[in-house]
Amino acid sequence: MIRALLVALGFLTRVPVPSRAFDDTRATRQSLAWYPAVGAVIGIVLWLLAQLLHAWPPLLSAAVILIVWIGVTGALHLDGLADSADAWIGGIGSRERTLEIMKDPRCGPAGVVALVAVLLLKFAALASAPISGGIALLLAPVLARAALTLAFVTTPYARAQGLGSALRDAPRSACWLGIAAAAVVALCLGTRGLVALIAAAVLFALWRHACMRRLGGFTGDTCGALAEIIEAVVLVALAATA
Repeated sequence: MIRALLVALGFLTRVPVPSRAFDDTRATRQSLAWYPAVGAVIGIVLWLLAQLLHAWPPLLSAAVILIVWIGVTGALHLDGLADSADAWIGGIGSRERTLEIMKDPRCGPAGVVALVAVLLLKFAALASAPISGGIALLLAPVLARAALTLAFVTTPYARAQGLGSALRDAPRSACWLGIAAAAVVALCLGTRGLVALIAAAVLFALWRHACMRRLGGFTGDTCGALAEIIEAVVLVALAATA
């Protein structure tokens, strides 16, 4: 159990964990259930940072929080967002071409625009809404990573091999427990938590539908895009209803 949590923490963040944890294939499969918990760790770190910066000007504190957010996650999901944007436009009409472009390490114009747009939305939402309460900073990473777990337990993996192929056999009961825990956390936070949960669920359904139509399933890159978009949508939804 602890090793599975370490694998999830080491993969989704830049927190150093013992490298031998990644040699355990059973722990790797089980790590999927811990993704929402890792989201909670990220959210708590961001909330603590927001408390330290509460007296700073909103624009400056929002910029610092966003930069730390990117640093903690190592821009892992931003890479998937850029690859997905390039592939979705460059590979239109072709599943094979879409998957091929996703493997290209170069970032095209669509990827750059997607990165700028999502980061701009996050920054604007952080700067516009009161963040000292921490609801947005907690829910955005938790729901985004719960969505990743949900993607793997409800959707085929589109590649024969890849970073996500080892997660296809993750224990379903533990994964559903992690997803349910994330939903309960949101619902316990009242109306704003419900708004965030609905926003994340709608975005998940739309992106899953798009990936099924184009690729017949998810890839690691489309999961990264899903996480980034859900974080942005949750932040915007909570800022708009603040």
